[in-house]
Amino acid sequence: MRRSYRNRNKKRINLISSDQKKLTNSLKIFIFILIIFFIFTTIFYYLKNSIYYKNIVESSKQEIEDELKKKEEQDKEKDEESVETDTTFTLTSIGDIMCHNTQYMDAYDKSTNNYDFSYVFNDISYYTKTGDLCIGNIETTFAGEERGYSNYPTFNSPDALAYNLKNIGIDIITTAGNHCLDTGYSGLSRTLDVLDDADIAHLGTYKTQEDQDKVFTKYVKGVKIAFIDYTYGTNGIPIPSDKPFCVNLINKDLIKKQIESAKEEGFDVLVACMHWGVEYKTTPTDEQEELADFLFQNGVDIILGNHPHVLEPMEKRTITLEDGTKKDGFVIYAHGNFICDQNLENTRNSIILNLSITKHTDGKITIDKANYIPIYMYKANTSNLKRMKLIDIRKAISEYEDGSDTSIGDNLYNLLKIQLDKITNIVGPEIN
Repeated sequence: MRRSYRNRNKKRINLISSDQKKLTNSLKIFIFILIIFFIFTTIFYYLKNSIYYKNIVESSKQEIEDELKKKEEQDKEKDEESVETDTTFTLTSIGDIMCHNTQYMDAYDKSTNNYDFSYVFNDISYYTKTGDLCIGNIETTFAGEERGYSNYPTFNSPDALAYNLKNIGIDIITTAGNHCLDTGYSGLSRTLDVLDDADIAHLGTYKTQEDQDKVFTKYVKGVKIAFIDYTYGTNGIPIPSDKPFCVNLINKDLIKKQIESAKEEGFDVLVACMHWGVEYKTTPTDEQEELADFLFQNGVDIILGNHPHVLEPMEKRTITLEDGTKKDGFVIYAHGNFICDQNLENTRNSIILNLSITKHTDGKITIDKANYIPIYMYKANTSNLKRMKLIDIRKAISEYEDGSDTSIGDNLYNLLKIQLDKITNIVGPEIN
């Protein structure tokens, strides 16, 4: 009996031992599997993250390369832009802007009680609008309607004229002239206010000493142009003793002083606008020629003359300065009348002048061309209003001859041919 119990007990112990062994082995296998799983998971995670970070690095590297490439292209563009090239621009100039009583009466619109001169310029406004910079000279004042509009010898014109001039592309008006004090200092001052309101720059007359001392400059395509403007006198009307700055008179000391100020400030081109000469004389006086030499020797590149109410010659020169250097110079002694109602010979023919000017990479200035459009101030022989207009002479002749527009008739056609010959003979051939 005891032996049987022992045998059973021993058998049980053996079974337990066997189960423990199995459990231990299972546990070992489980732990082994966990270890293998951990190893593979770690490897997978590492590989996955390696690929991820590699992608990030590659992406960042590509972005950096793209940015560098973009910067290189931008730098190249900047370098190409910074490479200096010659700069050519067109300076357009016109003659005396006059306004006789017959002109403002012709422009009056009774239905609106306003003035409108725009119809006068319809045929020629293309030329004043297409230049890079357009400059003219005024021979009247804008003293206001309350002063009463007036004719020669003391001019006062409707403000509308200023706005119409702006609309045809006039950028600058020179105001130093013999009629600038026709309505006194108050009229001179208000004229400048009207031009300011019309957004037309001006020089030659001033409201303060500070204004007179400023150097008048304009930039065209990056080229800096300085302007100066002077008149021989004011028709005997005294300049106010307490306002000597209000008008630039032709005075060599003043001219040299203002040129020196311009030089100190710096410029590429210097233009002198001169109100000079003898009325109705189609050739320059000795004084004009001497003044032109003086201006050129002191640094002026271009001289634009007005006042005689008729055309005078133009010429291009090679100027030799005191230091032996040479430069281009250009002068037109007078442009004639741009608009007017005068009837003396040559007072109704004029030109729109175009100067082609180049600033070279070495800073040198050349005047390459001087072309002009011959124009005529026409007045119809009728009692109707709006009978005055500027005619493009060459265009009118050409269209009449080819039959595309015969509205001018034989008489005006023949008159325009005569005017064209006169203009060419007085001004001289175009410079190309």
